[in-house]
Amino acid sequence: MTQPWAGAYDAGVDAELRSPFADALASFEAAVASSPDSPSIIVDDEVLTFADVDRAASMLAADLAERGVGAGDRVAIYLQNDAQFVFGLLATWKLAAVVVPVNPMLRAPELLHVFGDSQPVALIARRELLDTCADPAASTGIAHIYITSGASSGVPSVPEPLPGHGRPGTGPAPRPAADDPAFLVYTSGTTGVPKAAVNTHANVLHSVEVFHRWLRIRPDDVILGAAPLFHITGLVAGIALGHRSVAPLVLFHRFDAATCLEHIARWRATTTVMAITAYIALMEHPSFDRTDVSSLTKVFSGGAAVPAAVAARWERATGSAIRNVYGLTETTSPTHMVPLSSEGRIDEATGAVAVGVPVPGAEVRVVDPDTGADVVAGEPGELVVRGPMVVPRYWNRDVPVADPVDGYFRTGDIGVMDADGWTYVIDRLKDMINASGFKVWPREVEDVLRQHPAVSDAAVVGVADEYRGETVKGYVTLRAGCTVTPTELIEYCRGLMAAYKYPRAVEIRDELPTSAAGKVLRRELRDAAAE
Repeated sequence: MTQPWAGAYDAGVDAELRSPFADALASFEAAVASSPDSPSIIVDDEVLTFADVDRAASMLAADLAERGVGAGDRVAIYLQNDAQFVFGLLATWKLAAVVVPVNPMLRAPELLHVFGDSQPVALIARRELLDTCADPAASTGIAHIYITSGASSGVPSVPEPLPGHGRPGTGPAPRPAADDPAFLVYTSGTTGVPKAAVNTHANVLHSVEVFHRWLRIRPDDVILGAAPLFHITGLVAGIALGHRSVAPLVLFHRFDAATCLEHIARWRATTTVMAITAYIALMEHPSFDRTDVSSLTKVFSGGAAVPAAVAARWERATGSAIRNVYGLTETTSPTHMVPLSSEGRIDEATGAVAVGVPVPGAEVRVVDPDTGADVVAGEPGELVVRGPMVVPRYWNRDVPVADPVDGYFRTGDIGVMDADGWTYVIDRLKDMINASGFKVWPREVEDVLRQHPAVSDAAVVGVADEYRGETVKGYVTLRAGCTVTPTELIEYCRGLMAAYKYPRAVEIRDELPTSAAGKVLRRELRDAAAE
């Protein structure tokens, strides 16, 4: 059953949700034209206006154009959350070229795959990362390498070309079209080698319009850019949202709880989209209780399930609710959001916090993962979605993104949707644990572990068991100053869960492995358990 569009839950959001712009670059150009002296990027002690950013991007675009970079060419950006990332993105779009955002934590073998697959003609990188990326760049034929100093203070410089790289070119290219790729964003590769979703300008315009209207972002808002800019959330809910809303984006090189808290208080940040692990890190930091975070009222989380216990803890501490946003790289970020007019719902059967309702344009169904048939409202199944946010294809892949017959994209997430369209993501289909024939969803066990007063965060995986086939193992980190034994945690869960669900083993760790977007990497824990 297709659920109601989100306009039913927010009178300020139309069902059609058409962007007033022809491409994502036009959104920035409109901000420059209307508000050249308004702040666009705040980084360290510097405030860069829209005119400042446009000037820097135009300088870089002119140099790229002189070296032959043009329409359809790929430009890789291998940076953290630096102002130069925005310069590079806009310069690329000014040439109708395509941005390839690259996780700066990738090492040489991983870069070989990304560079070899996307075939960029230019690379923008931090100077201190040059030793890591130079050989992969040379091996894959990247002709032009630009570096930025990585200075932590002073006006950010425009990336400069390395001596001896590149040849003079033919000049600037035409502007991008709506169906042209804006980004090639590589997936995490959890089911194989990473592949790039082709996020078009039309995809980006739709998704940023959802954020702009749903979060009611105005020029007097301040966007906290805590999500990585190389991730779809940072690209859309950070950079593009700032341009669309003519609102400043606060950047700091990479996520650090102390730095993040300082920037919230100093710049009076009003809105952000962060992984739930980031909120946990803020609450665990010693300065949290004495930091004024009262300005941060439009608080959203994406990338991983929000445990009810963590959301309640944040609200008690700050007075603001963490609202969910749900989407994937292939859907250019949001397919579901919790409206500002609501604090969401909790599914009584599973304890899952609602990820929201379908955003305008998102047609969502819940289907049997084996047959593809719709399940009845309230029953679990795989979430599938179609609409203007779904990417048309993967780069260099024959693998279809959406079903060629009905156009629906299979998310791989198991969820429940009620008759009102409220959706609850239970877990990833591939993470389900089969213990003695019973289905165990890791998120449910993780939520129970997080309720223990000594536990800061938790992850649960299935491990091989001769008798039960698979059994449940938990990994936890502890709150500062707290102690508890694995046996005590097992007994705690045993008293709150069915016998087939509670963990038979618990391991206490100093930290859990996470992706750059803050999502706990269960696959690494499964691999560790298997070894």
